[in-house]
Amino acid sequence: MHFGTISHWRRQLCTGALSPAELVQELADTIKQHNPALNAYISWDTEAALAEAAQADLSKPLGGIPLAIKDNICLQNQPTRCASRILENFISPYDATAISRLRAMGAIPFGRTNMDEFAMGSTGENSAFGATANPVNPAHVPGGSSSGSAAAVAGGLAIAALGSDTGGSIRQPASHCGIVGVKPTYGRVSRYGLVAYASSLDQIGPLTQNVEDAALILNAICGHDAKDSTSTRKDVPDFMAGLGQSIKGCRIGLPREYSSEGNAPAVKAALQRSIRALTDLGAEITEISLPHTEAVVSAYYIIACAEASSNLSRFDGIRYGYRAQGTNGLDDLYSKTRETGFGPEVKRRIILGTYVLSSGYYDAYYARAQKVRSLVARDFSEAFKQVDLIIGPTAPTPAPLLHDKTMTPLQVYLADIYTVPANLAGLPGISLPCPQESGLPVGIQLLAPPFAEVNMLRVASALEQQFSAR
Repeated sequence: MHFGTISHWRRQLCTGALSPAELVQELADTIKQHNPALNAYISWDTEAALAEAAQADLSKPLGGIPLAIKDNICLQNQPTRCASRILENFISPYDATAISRLRAMGAIPFGRTNMDEFAMGSTGENSAFGATANPVNPAHVPGGSSSGSAAAVAGGLAIAALGSDTGGSIRQPASHCGIVGVKPTYGRVSRYGLVAYASSLDQIGPLTQNVEDAALILNAICGHDAKDSTSTRKDVPDFMAGLGQSIKGCRIGLPREYSSEGNAPAVKAALQRSIRALTDLGAEITEISLPHTEAVVSAYYIIACAEASSNLSRFDGIRYGYRAQGTNGLDDLYSKTRETGFGPEVKRRIILGTYVLSSGYYDAYYARAQKVRSLVARDFSEAFKQVDLIIGPTAPTPAPLLHDKTMTPLQVYLADIYTVPANLAGLPGISLPCPQESGLPVGIQLLAPPFAEVNMLRVASALEQQFSAR
């Protein structure tokens, strides 16, 4: 199975070298053998996938291709637990819109990937089902919150996968695992069937082995959905259209704030290598400024936690999911269910979110964070008057050690400094791996104006090919 792309397996299927059922079975055997070392999957249903494979239509763009799905995206008749004890027995009665669209293009959703509980985390360690390991070096984290999806793709346990990105949860694990991860423009992909963490920030996107595979999946999952009020009505372009085209004359901005002394040496080297490669391709690199960069992490965690406090109030032990036993009255039921059902990081963020929304603190924290959000969006709007795209690191360091007790929650949060701005401003972003002579993977991030994914993918593909040629 190792490292076969969608295009590779489509050729195998369409020439009759193997059948969709044989591909599913080969993938299932690979997962069974190697998943214990990575813990990338929480569960997988081979029989259900084989039943779909038997009906696969190879004339469709993704016909016969099994894809791994993050555990917070609803998959009909399969568990959707968000890697949380509070939903450990929940079976989804319906498909998320993104899943329905993948099926319509012939794909076979297969396997529920591990994640930070309710997508709250950036290491893959905050899961009720155990931490995920980085397949490049299992002593390190794979990143999060789409930890299982990234580890499965990077480790050869998935051809490609879906994840979700609230503050970098696709791009950061893609960087740490050495694969491609795309966060589309907010509203490009329906959030119907994505279990909400922070509704104004969440987006579904692909984690893949190359840019072409990411474009293929985006072609399938993007588009307006009447079931999601935030879904855009903008026409969906062919995301493959720009691949292979010249990027000569493309104006790319390098924020001076992203060349921080806090970046690890490997990250600094990767950024310089990427800039040289883009210059060789004829792109024009311009220094720009994003003045409110230092405030983005604080604003993000106030807004995200406030929305989480509201969204997660539905998990109360009454309607569905886990219910604490031996309780005395309704208040005790609520309290004990949420105390024992949620993990430490989820409770930390609910408490923080409830605090910043409370009487007397709303204006001081939440309202101010929303003002900062507007300033961040304005920074990008001004920058994109000068440049077509923005380049920078995906994360300030390569993957930290697994179970590193010296890292405080604040240090973990600060690692999101380069990814959260895109969520606050609703921008599309992509992380792609920059080749390293040794050590852990390092990702380079490209950010684009809203709905400019085609140009972003064009430049990312050119950079990817330039890296491969060296």
